[in-house]
Amino acid sequence: MDKLNKILDKIRPSLQADGGDIKLVSYDKAKGIVEVELQGACKGCPMAQFTLQGLVEQEIKKELPEVKEVRAV
Repeated sequence: MDKLNKILDKIRPSLQADGGDIKLVSYDKAKGIVEVELQGACKGCPMAQFTLQGLVEQEIKKELPEVKEVRAV
């Protein structure tokens, strides 16, 4: 979980620049599923799914290839 939080800390400034943020909710290591909560402006943004897959998931998978999916809850 520490490594995931460090990855999210790298992503966070991009989200905060647009009035949003992100919080790690859970990581199921056996299934390779990370759950995050988009906060602030990101929570209701129509581009949230793109942000989740195009930015958050890519960055996490780049550093933790064992992660299969990132979901917003």
